[in-house]
Amino acid sequence: MAGKLKKKDYEARLEALQHELNTLHAWMAATGERVLVILEGRDTAGKTGVINAITHRLNPRRTRVVALSKPSEREQGQWYFQRYVEHLPGAGELVLFDRSWYNRAGVEAVMGFCSEAEHKRFLAECPVFERLLVADGIRLFKYWLTLDQAEQERRLAERLDDPLKRWKLSPVDLAARERYADYGKARDRMLRHTDTGEAPWYMVDANDQRRMRIDLVSHLLSKLPYRPMPVEVPPFPPLSGPPGRDRPKVKVRWVPRAGD
Repeated sequence: MAGKLKKKDYEARLEALQHELNTLHAWMAATGERVLVILEGRDTAGKTGVINAITHRLNPRRTRVVALSKPSEREQGQWYFQRYVEHLPGAGELVLFDRSWYNRAGVEAVMGFCSEAEHKRFLAECPVFERLLVADGIRLFKYWLTLDQAEQERRLAERLDDPLKRWKLSPVDLAARERYADYGKARDRMLRHTDTGEAPWYMVDANDQRRMRIDLVSHLLSKLPYRPMPVEVPPFPPLSGPPGRDRPKVKVRWVPRAGD
């Protein structure tokens, strides 16, 4: 197994990939392509981190991250996929789901938040739903981030100790620690039913977060037929006079400088 990716190497490789992501974005804007990326996996596997790596230098007007909270009472009475449909990408958009409709195949099934009948219906309907998305022209990518139990324990403990990361922990996350094997069985059942030719699953080793981000972004780019598009750089005329300070000519309230 390759060693951990060093920070300097990671940053250099990520910057090169972010340039490619901008090229991809320009191609999507010019062609109207729609790209949907689903990120699923173990708690603490790094879904948010890889999303940040992808979106960090992209135009936010054409990039959306979807991380839905638990369904409302009204949403619980809808067709299961209904609340996700409104978040699908439009022309020229890249949408990333930080967890998705696959909640029903994972946490809902394992923790008893849905019935066995609802779980079975999801596994039957999901490939049909995704086939419709792909047939309509959406480029769908599904990534599952795998994480060994020892590494998951280390990251959970780190979140518990760090006040800036503690918000990431939920009672469900902590309860899931005792259901590691159950989550693995639920994932494998999900794969048997939803890994299709139209919408395949891709597994990503997430034990090294830096390497996982590089691997995932590289793979995503390799699967899209993007190409550089002509770029028009607007002229940058000189200033009409000497540079000035931006100070209002009316009485205003200033925010004090920290430490003064």
